[in-house]
Amino acid sequence: MPYTFIGDEAFSLSPHIMRPFSGKVLPEKKRIFNYRLSRARRNVESAFGILSNKWKIFHKAINVNLDLAKLIVKTCCSLHNFVRDRDGFSIQDAMSIEELIDISQDNLCISRGTKQSIRARNNLTDYFVSDAGRVPWQMNYIKKNFILET
Repeated sequence: MPYTFIGDEAFSLSPHIMRPFSGKVLPEKKRIFNYRLSRARRNVESAFGILSNKWKIFHKAINVNLDLAKLIVKTCCSLHNFVRDRDGFSIQDAMSIEELIDISQDNLCISRGTKQSIRARNNLTDYFVSDAGRVPWQMNYIKKNFILET
């Protein structure tokens, strides 16, 4: 499967930005996709929250080229792991983030997505229900937490 960014409803669907399916009553495959996307997004937000609590560079937009941005993120991850190995786990790592600049609405637009974007999301949706892509707990969560399609 190709790498993609995870977005919410504020982002446009593109081949490289996945957003959830809209609607409250969805077929099972789409509910599974939305659940898996949401779970991945929560993990990313948690990890980023830990990094931004420790490294103030993440409190605002990083206006550098892509290669340098990757290096900054990798360096901060390495430093975080070093400090955690040296000093042990700190509950402060998991505390709420303060003083962040909200850039979530900058340059965002909503659209229905291109055929290529829809195909990419459908491929990922199919993968999440395939033998290779499913996880054991997804059906229990779906049955317990989503409105069934009628």
